[in-house]
Amino acid sequence: MLTISAQQLAELLSGIARAQAAIINGIESAHPGTRSSHVIPALNNVAHIRDHPNPTLTDLPVRVVLAYMGRVSPDMAALQRDLERLFGAPAPAAAAGAPDALDFSAKPAGGGS
Repeated sequence: MLTISAQQLAELLSGIARAQAAIINGIESAHPGTRSSHVIPALNNVAHIRDHPNPTLTDLPVRVVLAYMGRVSPDMAALQRDLERLFGAPAPAAAAGAPDALDFSAKPAGGGS
């Protein structure tokens, strides 16, 4: 069974997004104005930036494309964190054995019942 890490998946998404941004830039070269008048508004609509401050699995790839089309490339560490959050990877504190703050089945530390 193939196991892929968040870093590997982030790099794969990044590479796909770079290719998509290159295609969009090529279309822009052939038809000036297409990017700003048609492509960017459509991508912003699909990315749900206003609806979902934290990206969903559907929104994340589009947001990576938008990042490559901007002035600053995407933050790979943030992309990895988003992927770990979306795939339910345990947070560093939970992985270290820290009690889950939302686990109401655990008994309180003060000895109450």
